[in-house]
Amino acid sequence: MSDKAANIHGTAIVVGKTGLLFIGPSGSGKSSLAFACLAAAKPLGLSATLVADDQVFIRRRDGAVIAECPPSIAGLLEIRYTGIVRLPHVFEAEMHFAIRPVDPVHAERLPPEDEQIDVTESIHLPLIRLCAASANPLAVIMAKIATSLD
Repeated sequence: MSDKAANIHGTAIVVGKTGLLFIGPSGSGKSSLAFACLAAAKPLGLSATLVADDQVFIRRRDGAVIAECPPSIAGLLEIRYTGIVRLPHVFEAEMHFAIRPVDPVHAERLPPEDEQIDVTESIHLPLIRLCAASANPLAVIMAKIATSLD
């Protein structure tokens, strides 16, 4: 069974088999962090693919959180101050974690453990907060995911 899709402002990617949904206000660094993760995955031998940038359709299907790409923006990712790049993409993928870029000046030093976020009224994902200026965002995300699995 599938719920009706909600259109949210965000960026969705898949690294290996893990879906990452970058959410936050406009200009917070979602697309840049997602692109950095895609780029960092390749040298590690991990598959990494864009699902959607800027607009993402989110729905629950058979218990899974699914991100879908609006056809008009398939394969396009905007890197602020640089322009739009074309990347390999998939039209949909399961999402496992939400990533929120944070400004270290205003962020809590230690956010709550096992934090969840309401992506929509009925869809919740584990949240990973990530410094928008992180030198290696994929390494931070992978460490946080490994910690959450312990």
